[in-house]
Amino acid sequence: MAPEPLIFGLTVAEFEDISLKVCFTGLIAYMVFIIGHLAWESKAGKYGAIWMFVGLGLGFIGFISKEIIIKFLGIN
Repeated sequence: MAPEPLIFGLTVAEFEDISLKVCFTGLIAYMVFIIGHLAWESKAGKYGAIWMFVGLGLGFIGFISKEIIIKFLGIN
């Protein structure tokens, strides 16, 4: 059986796993910045900004929760 191709010394699966976590973390940080800027520009106030972060941030909160649950349960 031929060995898996290597990218920067990693197998394809390892590279995909690392890039997903790094790139998605960057995307989450950018989304938090956008939501904060949107709350600031709309003058939503403290509670309006909280609800904007809760409402618009549920997607990446679910992704982070999934990773925590996987680590907690020991699923590979």
